[in-house]
Amino acid sequence: MRPVRLSVVTAAATAAALAAVTGCTEKSDAKGGEHTVEVAASDSACELSKKEFPAGHVELDVENKGSKVTEVYLLFPDDRIVTERENIGPGTRQKVTAEVKAGSYTIACKPGMKGEGIRQKVTATGEGAAKRDPRLDKAVAAYRTYAQEQADQTLPKVKVFTDAVRAGDLDAAKKAYAASRIGWERTEPVAESFGDIDPKVDVREDGLEKGQDPEKDWTGWHRLERALWQDKKIGAREKQLATQLDKDLADWQQRVGKAVITPSSMANGAKELLDEVATGKVTGEEERYSHTDLVDFKANVEGAETSYVLLKPVASENDPKLTKELDKQFAALDTLLDKYRSEQGGYAFTAYDKVGKADRKELSDAVNALAEPLSKLAAAVVTKK
Repeated sequence: MRPVRLSVVTAAATAAALAAVTGCTEKSDAKGGEHTVEVAASDSACELSKKEFPAGHVELDVENKGSKVTEVYLLFPDDRIVTERENIGPGTRQKVTAEVKAGSYTIACKPGMKGEGIRQKVTATGEGAAKRDPRLDKAVAAYRTYAQEQADQTLPKVKVFTDAVRAGDLDAAKKAYAASRIGWERTEPVAESFGDIDPKVDVREDGLEKGQDPEKDWTGWHRLERALWQDKKIGAREKQLATQLDKDLADWQQRVGKAVITPSSMANGAKELLDEVATGKVTGEEERYSHTDLVDFKANVEGAETSYVLLKPVASENDPKLTKELDKQFAALDTLLDKYRSEQGGYAFTAYDKVGKADRKELSDAVNALAEPLSKLAAAVVTKK
């Protein structure tokens, strides 16, 4: 779960917001190849090297020239996410590859990772890339099936959790909480691509938008987590929220099959899952009341590894050195996580508040060691030998 989300807005509202934004300018000289858009993100501007590029594969080459951590999004007109890159530190540069069809899109820079961002309209022109490797089509189909299965399997587990909340059974609800989140955490980038579901079900209190009231507007797993572990009580509001969680996740389940999934979105999604681990799980911020962070951690890694394994046949031909390193780092992180499984086995892990500072650093180092090569997977998938 990210601290902040872009909300879904109407096309008219988007146009009005774009007209009102200041500091959104276009560079006069395009740099890089025709498929590369250089993005200069600062605290007050989102400058692009070009606003038109050929459909097919596009690379956003992002440089953060500001003083705040930023993130950059490529969005469909309705604010669904094509691709994104979060946590781009001041003075650093990152690249993200996406696959797009001809049409209109928006690039949004979000200094401080807050709000709607500084936005630019862009256009992909032409017919797009040549027919892709059939192995990639197979990978997309397999991942689509995987994402749907995770959603289908999540709902019964969530019902065990929400039934316990509605029954006022504090202990049973606590026991069912972590398991209810596994399928979501494995495929979180697919859910986040819709824009409006994640803020309803997985936002933390510090991720609420400005002006939202935690007591009235905060919904989803983490609001219930607070009630169970910190407040230690289940009232009428919590029972209502349990039913709302069932409804919102049923909406997610129905929409998974409509998600736009491409080989590059799978690869970028794998990197996003590692970013989720680095910014929420390793720090202990995600499950701050229940301390079940390692369950989420493992699910995120499993989801990332699933995408990688499906894309590996093509990536290993285009960049064998990269896939060798990814194999090594996934294995190392999986082995490290196994150290924290409880005697019960399965998805029972050590409570994260029992994990010491040195051990947290070891986990963080392992995540970073995997995240760096994983950020290159999308390029390896689209690169021709």
